Amino acid sequence: MNDDHTIAARLAEVAGNVLLDLRRQVDEQIPPGESHDARALRSRADSAAQRALASELSRLAPGDEVLSEEAADSPLRLTSERVWIIDPLDGTREYAERDGSGIWRDDWAVHVALWTRTGGLTAGAVSLPARGQMFHTGQAAPGLGRPGEPLRLAVSRSHPSPLVAAVIRELGAIPVPMGSAGVKAMAVATGLADAYVHAGGQYQWDSAAPVAYARHAGLFTSRIDGTELTYNNVDLSVPDLIICHPEATTRIQTAVVAALVEEGLNS
Repeated sequence: MNDDHTIAARLAEVAGNVLLDLRRQVDEQIPPGESHDARALRSRADSAAQRALASELSRLAPGDEVLSEEAADSPLRLTSERVWIIDPLDGTREYAERDGSGIWRDDWAVHVALWTRTGGLTAGAVSLPARGQMFHTGQAAPGLGRPGEPLRLAVSRSHPSPLVAAVIRELGAIPVPMGSAGVKAMAVATGLADAYVHAGGQYQWDSAAPVAYARHAGLFTSRIDGTELTYNNVDLSVPDLIICHPEATTRIQTAVVAALVEEGLNS
């Protein structure tokens, strides 16, 4: 298995299976309707998914460097030709929650992206394990329909952003609440939303795989100031981003500028 797209998908699949198995173990011990220790589950899930990814990476991509939310950062990645940027569990809160009927939430993801010195983000996979969905850059690019009218913005269920609220007002858009960053980005890729605008601060592993797939799908991606999103930087943070349908780009960018003025953030 030496195709980087296939490796990315395999890694995301392995971690997703581990995470689903941990949930099944909870179901066997604590029936739906009874409370479980969500904090303990989140901790176990992060660790188990990281171990699974690290093991598979050492087998499938020996010699490559890794940047992961759940592992110590190595300075070696800054001089490496190939760096895997991974988030073993994107949406830890959502992963460990059941709804009022005892049904597990499904709006969380696994992110795996490959950065290369010559090509930037060259491969990526976003798995939505609880939905049985896998999006990776080795697949045929999905066709994009027309953006909605009014536009639909994927927004956070749990961390409302004043800037995004202002963008929605400027556009007269419809907010579509959902969970993790990967879920929001894939909603745009599949036409369930037209844009994902984030300004609340993230890290490279939060968006590398979603951005890799979004670009593959033909979506527009950038920082909110219009500059390019770059990865494997010294600074781990990626403070903001836009992922949107290409036909909505100008409207989104114009609304972001107006929202920044409204929120007093245009210094």
